[in-house]
Amino acid sequence: MKIAVAGASGRAGSEITKELSRRGHTVTAIARNPEKIAALPNVTPTKGDVLDQLGLTKLWSGHDVAVSSVHFLASDPHKLIGAAKASGVGRYLVVGGAGSLEVAPGVKLVTTPGFPAQYKAEAEAGSAFLDLLRQEEKLNWTFISPSALFVEEARTGKFRLGTDQLLADANGKSWISFADYAIALADEIEKPAHQRQRFTVGY
Repeated sequence: MKIAVAGASGRAGSEITKELSRRGHTVTAIARNPEKIAALPNVTPTKGDVLDQLGLTKLWSGHDVAVSSVHFLASDPHKLIGAAKASGVGRYLVVGGAGSLEVAPGVKLVTTPGFPAQYKAEAEAGSAFLDLLRQEEKLNWTFISPSALFVEEARTGKFRLGTDQLLADANGKSWISFADYAIALADEIEKPAHQRQRFTVGY
């Protein structure tokens, strides 16, 4: 498939790009500084700005799938959604956040007392992005939330999937590596199971 990844030089975006390359997809890897994107088979580093809706629309046009892996506070969900719709891509996948996941019925992680203050604004912006996607009637979107801790760890290929509830291991730790998250995202592209839905991945 032809897949465009915005934010391809970031920690999640670079692993997603690597995983898609590993699987033989043709990837347009978009970043403000494309020289930071690793040289990989079937990957074309491309300069782009997620705040430039028209430019992003042009970059995403002609692709089967568009992925956005960008910080919520450094982007505009209206522009990203607008570009996804105008570009005519078949699917739009968003690297989401954990803050909007529930820790109890109706209780989002971001609203809990122990949630780190420095991440609250980013988490709330991610939750607002998900709310906007859920109002879309035509766009074929998928919002993929990592677990609470999104970390640099080995690629294991072993993880669990959930829907709107935060996943945690037997010790109460909620985490996923960028590399294993990338596997779950690539799996979703190849075998769609959560169209127009949010799901989460964790150990």
